[in-house]
Amino acid sequence: MKSNRRAFFMTATLLAALWLAGCATTQPLEPRELRYSAPVEQTFREAIALMMEQGYVIRHADLTLGRAEASLARWPEYRIQLQVSEAQGGSLVSVSALRGSQPIPPYVLDPWLVELQRKLGELP
Repeated sequence: MKSNRRAFFMTATLLAALWLAGCATTQPLEPRELRYSAPVEQTFREAIALMMEQGYVIRHADLTLGRAEASLARWPEYRIQLQVSEAQGGSLVSVSALRGSQPIPPYVLDPWLVELQRKLGELP
């Protein structure tokens, strides 16, 4: 009787560990990038303002690092990660996003980048 309980406990523990291991794996984030003519500081500030206009809560933002992270507090949680760096007299914006724990395909972020381009006055 004890050996059956022990075997059941070990099997249940193994299945639980495998299930949890499957939950912990995530796909790597693929950023979408676009270069702007505006300086880094202006681009960063406009990107933060755009996130807030869209209802995102800025969780972390550091202008000196050019990095920010924001989340949208509705189910499933959406998170945006932003990186703004210098690029040929302008700025390079790299943005990636998660829906829950799954990465959002990079092309889905194109409208966001175009809206940032509009805010910066750089639409063709």
